[in-house]
Amino acid sequence: MPKLKTRKAAAKRFKVTGSGKFLRRRAFRSHLLDHKSPKRRRYLATMAVVDERDADNVSAMLPYA
Repeated sequence: MPKLKTRKAAAKRFKVTGSGKFLRRRAFRSHLLDHKSPKRRRYLATMAVVDERDADNVSAMLPYA
């Protein structure tokens, strides 16, 4: 069998935990931060777990993760 290619764009965006789940960044943290509270900005800076309904798609993009 040929080797499977990793989607490099996905590799830069997702990280795998020790238990095999995928982590992602949160949305709405790139700009227009003035009116957002510091508490909200800190929360948006944390990582989130990819929803189980999307995990199969991410897994297909990262075959060796």
